[in-house]
Amino acid sequence: QVQLVESGGGLVQAGGSLRLSCAASGLTSGSYTLGWFRQAPGKEREFVAAITWSGDMVYYADSVKGRSTISRDNAKNTVYLQMNSLKPEDTAVYYCAADRFPINLRTVTINPSSYTYWGQGTQVTVSS
Repeated sequence: QVQLVESGGGLVQAGGSLRLSCAASGLTSGSYTLGWFRQAPGKEREFVAAITWSGDMVYYADSVKGRSTISRDNAKNTVYLQMNSLKPEDTAVYYCAADRFPINLRTVTINPSSYTYWGQGTQVTVSS
């Protein structure tokens, strides 16, 4: 059974940084892509960043590109999202997601409906 547990959220001032972590268990076989999504109150869940199993492909939403870095440590089954220069509009619940995709396509990877496994989320609040 796949389980994803996010951590690292919190309250930070605008311009600050946070590092989110997602510890995965139960990824017993196959090459899983791990992604980060976020959902603000009253809004749909949106893509933030994703990374393939080998780390050879990473994807970012335009809204976080240049301010965020996704990475993974397969030995620890953990994916990280380093977010810098945070803005109030980054405030949301951040979710980790995992699934296996036969072909790495951006259109698939950035779609939350493509993912089977989800964590419970971690709250990120950026004050102005």
